[in-house]
Amino acid sequence: MSVPVGDALRKVASRLGVVSDQPEQEARWLVEIALGCAAAGLLRRGDQPLPAAAAQWLDERVERRLAGLPLPYCLGTWSFYGLEMAVNPAVLIPRPDTESLVELALGHLPREGARRVLDLGTGSGAVALAVARARPEAEMWAVERSPEALAVAQGNGQRLGLAVHWLAGDWFAPLPPGLRFDLILANPPYLAADDPHLPALRHEPQEALLAGPTGLECLAAIATAAPGHLVPGGVLGLEHGAEQGEAVRALLRAAGFAQPRTHRDLAGRERVTSGSLPA
Repeated sequence: MSVPVGDALRKVASRLGVVSDQPEQEARWLVEIALGCAAAGLLRRGDQPLPAAAAQWLDERVERRLAGLPLPYCLGTWSFYGLEMAVNPAVLIPRPDTESLVELALGHLPREGARRVLDLGTGSGAVALAVARARPEAEMWAVERSPEALAVAQGNGQRLGLAVHWLAGDWFAPLPPGLRFDLILANPPYLAADDPHLPALRHEPQEALLAGPTGLECLAAIATAAPGHLVPGGVLGLEHGAEQGEAVRALLRAAGFAQPRTHRDLAGRERVTSGSLPA
């Protein structure tokens, strides 16, 4: 027997109270998606019966949430830099920390004039698509080695109507010979195997998180190879852990980048380090 939407909303919020510190908000988001409506529409439907298909979808998502699956994976979408991104366990959940990488990119890209930009390890495509929307004249390229993640990124690009050259492969390997960029961005794996944050991230793709024994392996590989793919004066921007700023600046200096700088995220933590090649 069907229940009114309002009653279903209250029931979902009550169930989520054991795993969430904002169960009412999570319940609203889930019910809105189940019904395919916005918040205003949800209020109007409070006394209407919840359709059977919506009730089944909702029950499945609540069970997954109670099992510990992060909310964005239960919803199937998550907001990043004003874009609604489709997400699933094949990709990392886009986080506000990574918006610092987008801000760095936009600071180096004029609003007019073509520039070529590369996003390495694009995952859901969040960074590449945020830059593509803000700088539509830029020629955007993105590389991802996971076929499942690349499919998510391509789907996001198609749904948002944003043009990106998507390539499958490991870092710089799939790029056409001789292609050079004005700006290279990357949010690579940067956690060490014993990082204390890993248990809380167990539902996210481990290959997108774990770099190796030190956590610097992927950052070092990108920094070393990037000069061969940048134009003179080109910029490399790397997201990294809050305690890795000094080490990443050293990597960039060793690779020939001039005066590397580390930029802080909204919480004041060192999050993105950039450097430019001599012109």
